[in-house]
Parts: sequence; C-alpha cells; structure tokens
Amino acid sequence: MKNFLKKSWEWFKSLYTTRYKVTVSFNTQYGDGDDKIYIVKKVLVSKEKHLKFRDEHDKIVEYKSSVGLNYIIEDL
Repeated sequence: MKNFLKKSWEWFKSLYTTRYKVTVSFNTQYGDGDDKIYIVKKVLVSKEKHLKFRDEHDKIVEYKSSVGLNYIIEDL
C-alpha cells in the first residue's frame, strides 16, 4: 500500500512539473551526428560558456567550453 501511495504521489507531481529538451551540439551545425539530446528536470546554469542541468534520472550533467557552447533549450 505504501509503494502505491508513493507512486501515485510521484505521478501527480509529474503533472505539474516543467520538463525541458536540451540539444547540445559540439560544432555550429545542428542535426549531424555529434548532437546530444537530453530531457531535463531543471537547468542549473545557462551561460554562454557554461551549461549545467539535472537530467530526468537525477544526474547532473555539465558542459564547459572556453570558446562558447552551442545549445538549444526547449519547453516540453
């Protein structure tokens, strides 16, 4: 019974949380083979040379670059 209540609460919370789709490209062209796509719970840092976020599995992912990053953040 406790497990059912916990899963029900998590499902109910998920209805009201915003998710993001983050596409990180390692060059200036999107759509080629080097792009990585993440479903994100929370964006922690979003600057020109630094991107840090928490993905859907609660792992923290961080990208840093001295010349600048190419990324797109979209609401889902």
